[in-house]
Amino acid sequence: MRYGAIINTAAIIVGGIFGLLFGKLIKENIKDTVIKGIGACTMFIGASGALAKIFVISDGSISTIGSVMMIVCMVLGAIVGEILDIDGFMERFGAWLKVKSGSAKDGGFIDAFVTTTLIVGVGAMGVVGSIQDGLTGDYSILLLKSVLDLITVALMTSAMGKGCIFSAVPVLILQGGLTILAGLMEPLMTEQALANISQVGNVMITMIGINMIRPKTFRAGNYLPALIFAVIWALIGLPMT
Repeated sequence: MRYGAIINTAAIIVGGIFGLLFGKLIKENIKDTVIKGIGACTMFIGASGALAKIFVISDGSISTIGSVMMIVCMVLGAIVGEILDIDGFMERFGAWLKVKSGSAKDGGFIDAFVTTTLIVGVGAMGVVGSIQDGLTGDYSILLLKSVLDLITVALMTSAMGKGCIFSAVPVLILQGGLTILAGLMEPLMTEQALANISQVGNVMITMIGINMIRPKTFRAGNYLPALIFAVIWALIGLPMT
């Protein structure tokens, strides 16, 4: 029995409930300031994570690595994402959840759902943790992620509303699917592939942070295929320039 995805999903729900209860005590102007503060922190986390993979210090000098990979993967990912309209699908799914959850009057439900889903769903930690859980039953990485997600979703729900809680649905589907398919995924998740996922994923996290401050700046969901191209880049051994 594998529990990592279930624990992560439960943590998101619990964090969302706490945030929902706490959010009722906060005035709208404070909520706006809080969500922009979280957005700034998200931008910083994403940017620092991407830069940590790009800059290499050797013999007292700084060089860059992986910038071409990052640009190419983001461009190809954006093209595929726009053709598939992934962001639109996420919004439509959010609209369906909005109706089914009795939240038809919640104007911010869809933005809250999409933004939170991307924040807690994008990143190497969820991929690696799910595969590790599926192969060995060790869910320690997902347990750590669950703690981080609980805090993040609690803060975001207090500011953006209950749409954030429903990010638990795609997280369960994604991580549960990766756990089940772990045996097939393991050969693909080389050290370089995971590094590429981390670099590209952190650029997307930076975009999400910007969207929290300036909504609709990026259709961040449409960049998700870039993660697949990042893995392909590593598997075919293209140079990390």
